[in-house]
Amino acid sequence: MNVIIRSFAALTLVGGIFLVGGPYFLRSYGTGLLSYPLGGAGLVGVVPIVLGATILSWCALTFARLGKGTPAPFDPPKVLVASGLYRVARNPMYLGAELVLIGEATVFGSLATLIYAAALLLVFHLFLVSYEEPNLRRRFGVSYERYCEAVPRWVPRLVPQKRA
Repeated sequence: MNVIIRSFAALTLVGGIFLVGGPYFLRSYGTGLLSYPLGGAGLVGVVPIVLGATILSWCALTFARLGKGTPAPFDPPKVLVASGLYRVARNPMYLGAELVLIGEATVFGSLATLIYAAALLLVFHLFLVSYEEPNLRRRFGVSYERYCEAVPRWVPRLVPQKRA
């Protein structure tokens, strides 16, 4: 199967579970006390949803085209990806996912979804430090170490890292 198709299939599966299924479950089962009415103002949440989905798609395409792999841990990029959005932050996919969740919390007036977004950010961080980063250090060695020194984990740089 083409690597671009595999990358978007992985993104759709994982995104569907965590970015659609999780918030839907929270809104559907007993979260009435954790809701707040925003009316039409909630539609401002569409902006972070679209921005986050765009970031996720861009990263999936970058992983496929440059990294020859997918965002899924079972089919990771074969080449270290340090281009595109990965020049301004090491984890733009996770940041894109957070934007989608914040947008959903706004659109649906769901404090439960906002709490879920915060909890998921903690899970992302723990996954990164305990599994993903050590794995990338083993796979890519010194080039990954240099990348970590040049590009921040979470807070995007305003000026992208210069290409080596």
